[in-house]
Amino acid sequence: MSPQVSTSAALLTALCVLSACGGSARLSVEEGSGPNPRLPAPEDSLLPVINIAPAVGWAVGRKPQAAPGLAVEPYADGLAHPRWLYVLPNGDVLVAETNAPPKPEDSRGLRGWVMRRVMGKAGATTPSANRITLLRDSNGDGVVDLRSVFLQNLNSPFGMALVGQDFYVADSDAVLRFPYQEGQTQIVAPGEKLVDLPAGPRNHHWTRNLIAAADGRKLYVTVGSNSNAAENGIEAEQGRAAVWEVDTTSGAHRIYASGLRNPNGLAWEPRTRTLWVVVNERDEIGSDLVPDYLTSLRDGGFYGWPYSYYGAHVDTRVRPPQPALVAQAIVPDYALGPHVAALGLASAAGNTLPPEYADGMFIGEHGSWNRKPHSGYKVVFVPFADGRPRGMPRDVLAGFLSGEGEAYGRPVGVALDRQGALLVADDVGNTVWRVTAAP
Repeated sequence: MSPQVSTSAALLTALCVLSACGGSARLSVEEGSGPNPRLPAPEDSLLPVINIAPAVGWAVGRKPQAAPGLAVEPYADGLAHPRWLYVLPNGDVLVAETNAPPKPEDSRGLRGWVMRRVMGKAGATTPSANRITLLRDSNGDGVVDLRSVFLQNLNSPFGMALVGQDFYVADSDAVLRFPYQEGQTQIVAPGEKLVDLPAGPRNHHWTRNLIAAADGRKLYVTVGSNSNAAENGIEAEQGRAAVWEVDTTSGAHRIYASGLRNPNGLAWEPRTRTLWVVVNERDEIGSDLVPDYLTSLRDGGFYGWPYSYYGAHVDTRVRPPQPALVAQAIVPDYALGPHVAALGLASAAGNTLPPEYADGMFIGEHGSWNRKPHSGYKVVFVPFADGRPRGMPRDVLAGFLSGEGEAYGRPVGVALDRQGALLVADDVGNTVWRVTAAP
């Protein structure tokens, strides 16, 4: 072992030991959830909490634990880091098999070295397959009988949307458009670039999701921040920590909502036709801060990042401060708990699960690394009434962690299939799970 590696290993060991000695949560996840989460004072420490759930995958015959009244079975396995799902009108299910693009400037120095190993241990550093795979269940029995490479040679693809005969893909650096005919199992025609997205050699939060407006004239695209809390300078955040609105004809774009550290899942609330998003908030100020959240988006709204969180709670790490912007910061609608890493989002409209899941949102929580004990690592349901969240989150799918804190799987994207079952992409278990009403 080289002296440099030995020194780095010693530093990492010291970091993990010191982190384990302090920083444990004082509040439960439930206390940091709902419309009025508890927000304690931030912890000011040299070292952040590091509590990794090592990725081990599912043993043969094992599966997640469905909530009472529900059943879960594998829909497709043997995939390569499946992260996002999209269901075409004919029922075909598209799976983005993807991971981060090369980010040489995001891994410099000791911090970068530590984060590479944190992500590696959590199963997040496998090479990206850079493809979208089509899964077809021809007779609707919940069993995939055809699998095909739908698109390949992409650049860390994530979000997908079909508008008429135009199929859109959000790569890590651009939105692309491809021609599509209903029923085809592979696209071989070259795509065209609709718009470039912020990327570059750091590209810290690289996932780009998208959703189409009802009339198909606009796409809404998520672009995460290039840092945790603007530690690389605010100039590195141009166009980021935002949801873009993109014209599907011209590619013209504007910032629709900003101050969103790492927005991912997008969904339309069917009663009000309001756009909702789940957002990963900042790390490294304690196990109890900051709750990730679900919120409706206001056109032109600013949600605080990096200067503040949950309205006017100032992040003193960010310099120079911007009190005028903080005064404008919108308080999110609904907290999901600290560090749960909420990624997937799907409206419950049209599902065939029991009646208690009729109105609300399903959320895939990828799971924490900056909290002790762990949080997330499950799929939850947030009930709605009159177009707004009502009540606390309910577990839909759990059991992704072992009793020793190892990760069998990590849920990401969620979607409803043509039969109204809930599909869940599991990027550590390399499986898409299918949740139905129990027999």
